Amino acid sequence: MDHVPTTEAAVTALRSLAGAYQREIEVTTDPDGALPHEAHVEFGGLPRVSVRLHPEDDALIGVEGVECPDIARDDVPAFLRSVFDGLAYVRARCFPPGYFRVVPLPGDRAHKEFIPMIVLTPWLSAQVR
Repeated sequence: MDHVPTTEAAVTALRSLAGAYQREIEVTTDPDGALPHEAHVEFGGLPRVSVRLHPEDDALIGVEGVECPDIARDDVPAFLRSVFDGLAYVRARCFPPGYFRVVPLPGDRAHKEFIPMIVLTPWLSAQVR
């Protein structure tokens, strides 16, 4: 697992991921240009991915409009690699009906997030197992 001690280090790691996966990246930080304590990052391409890095060592990651709050900053690069490598998937449940996005993380962990049926985009629908 990568250790990402600061928001600036996280932004550097995300720029590196964007280069590795040949994606455009747009980074917004504090307007005065000081070392960023919070940053918002948007990746181009599909799936649509955004990351809001908070100063409290966590992040909010959005994939195709579905938000995953409280992701540890150290897990953000691994989370995005799983999404970009196609390892993340959507699990369908029959009863009660529902969908969950499952993102594998290092150490036999996974982040699971409920997805309301109404927000299933074509990309998310293609990931259903």
